[in-house]
Order: sequence, then structure tokens, then C-alpha cells
Amino acid sequence: QVRLVESGGGKVQAGGSLRLSCAASGSILSAYAMGWFRQAPGKEREFVAAVNWNGVTIYAESVKGRFTISRDKATNTIYLQMNDLKPADTADYVCGADRGSISFLAYGSKESAQWGQGTQVTVSS
Repeated sequence: QVRLVESGGGKVQAGGSLRLSCAASGSILSAYAMGWFRQAPGKEREFVAAVNWNGVTIYAESVKGRFTISRDKATNTIYLQMNDLKPADTADYVCGADRGSISFLAYGSKESAQWGQGTQVTVSS
């Protein structure tokens, strides 16, 4: 069974930075795509960023130039460096993993995806 544990959330002022971590353990393949999604109260779940087994990345348009996703293959850990945070970034951030491409993880069916518990990010004006 795959286990995903997020950490690094918190409360910051607009313009500040945070770094999120997601550690994967259990029966997970190195070929899995991994990424981040976020959801604010009353809003739909939104794709943020994803990375595949060889380091190729994709980002939502709203975070391009501000967020950077990376992957440490030796520890099965992904990170999300978030800079120039805005109040609109406030949400529960959830780590996900699945077989296949990063495009499939971001935009395809979520039937086979594995999820962590989430970590809260709050950005104040």
C-alpha cells in the first residue's frame, strides 16, 4: 500500500515563501508521476504542478514563474517551492501519485490515484 505524507504548510504574508514536502513510502514505483493539487472551501479541486520519473514538469498557468516542483528519486520525496505567494493561493494542498504520464495525473481520471492527507497554506494580505 502506498503512503503519502505532506508537510511544510503554514501561514505567511503576501509575497512570502513556503516549501512543501511529500514523502512516499510502501509499494510505489519510481515510474509513478507525482504532483500537487489544492482545494479551497467551496471551490473545486485544482491541479497545481506535477513531475515524472525523469524530472519533466508541468504547471498550472496560475503558478508558472512562482512555484517550482522537484523530485528526489532516492527518497521518493517531492517538493513544491512556492514564492511570491498571494491570498488566492490559500488552500489545502494535497499530494497525489499515479501510474502513467504527468498529463494523465493532472487532467485524466483519478480512479487509480493515491492521495495524502493534505497540508494547509494560508496567505494573508
